[in-house]
Amino acid sequence: MIVAFLNQKGGVGKTTLALNVAGELAGRGERVTLIDADPQGSALDWSEQRGHEGLPRLFGVVGLARDTLHREAPELAKTVDHVVIDGPPRVAGLMRSALLAADLVLIPVQPSPFDGWASAEMLALLREARIYRPELAARFVLNRCGPRTILARETAAALADHDPPLLGATIGQRIAFATAAQTGRLALECDDATSATREIAALADELFHLRIGGNTP
Repeated sequence: MIVAFLNQKGGVGKTTLALNVAGELAGRGERVTLIDADPQGSALDWSEQRGHEGLPRLFGVVGLARDTLHREAPELAKTVDHVVIDGPPRVAGLMRSALLAADLVLIPVQPSPFDGWASAEMLALLREARIYRPELAARFVLNRCGPRTILARETAAALADHDPPLLGATIGQRIAFATAAQTGRLALECDDATSATREIAALADELFHLRIGGNTP
């Protein structure tokens, strides 16, 4: 399965989610390659930092920030169980290529009305991609949620009947993600990141259910 974390709005946590989901899948014995399709190369930087720390490689990380992604990602997918794409912000050509490459698009949003408005352009690109890939599945992922906040509940309610729908798993505003990333680690490798690890595991569980269910849009 090729899973792409995409949103044209920057700062919504695409790289954090992509890395930690890739690590969770790898920890379950799945063969995973992560494609860094963001010209900023944050996932590649994380992988380099991991090497400096002398940590074992959990999954491959390759840089493919170019609009031939829809041809190259399926070739990579032939050699692994999952390809996870960390998508670019506001690069329409790259975004279109990632959409055409993916089996499932996950759109991270934060509990803010501004994120909802910023997703409109992303959804327009998704509709365009479905002209060529009508089977393309997509889900919103509510990320960086404060505990028991009214805004998070209101955002979840607003997306409940949306197309694409909202995943059941939500990810909290966890300092553990940033702390782990500074040393090339993932939340699951940190003793004090139990909540973050549990939330990423729940997200991965939903991905498996979607794959078993046939990735219906």
